[in-house]
Amino acid sequence: MMNLRVGPHHNMWVSDFNASSTFRPTKIRRKRTSESGYTLVALLAMMTILALFAMAAAPSMKQQSLREREIETIFRGEEVANAIRLYYNYQITQGRNGPNALPTSMDQLLEGVSVGTKKIQILRQSAAHDLLSESGEWRLVKPRSGQITEFTRSVMLFANNVRPPTNDPQLKQVELDMAPPIIITNDLQSSPSSSAGDDDSSGPFIGVATSNSKNSVLTYYGIDKHDAWIFTPLFR
Repeated sequence: MMNLRVGPHHNMWVSDFNASSTFRPTKIRRKRTSESGYTLVALLAMMTILALFAMAAAPSMKQQSLREREIETIFRGEEVANAIRLYYNYQITQGRNGPNALPTSMDQLLEGVSVGTKKIQILRQSAAHDLLSESGEWRLVKPRSGQITEFTRSVMLFANNVRPPTNDPQLKQVELDMAPPIIITNDLQSSPSSSAGDDDSSGPFIGVATSNSKNSVLTYYGIDKHDAWIFTPLFR
């Protein structure tokens, strides 16, 4: 009798143990595999979304970077324009006048001017470099050139067909010689301009410009092309 009672209980316990050891680990493994699959899918989806956001933001970031370079380029160009004004005024005191009193190289502006026994700096070293061009060198704009004529036209159009005055008294006397007057008609066209003297490799210059011909993000006197921006002490 004792064996009959113990036997069934013993067999039942063994049967439960076998079922547990055979099927429960398989269910756990399947659950973990399923969870890992969901995690991988979610990770891939997140990476795809981030990549799409990065692609959408790239043009905006590139434009912002160009805008900051343009702001710095304008700032440096204005510095060069002021240095030309200071150099010209110094040369007037040395008995020179007209185009002969203008600088002929960027190095002359970097050297500064003499006041007594001292040299006065009129241009920072960094301002002598153009951020927009590949060479980093400013393009020199000569007086009476087609470049300065085109810039004069753009400035006048921006100012409602009015030629802004040059306030520096020394440059004002020779303004019309360095940038001859032009006539703007009702259809916004001007008289043909001469391109003589456009070679910017040497000689006196009244302004500087970049050689980058791309469209700009900002406008300078209403001009939206980099190489049409001319930084000169005239018209200010």
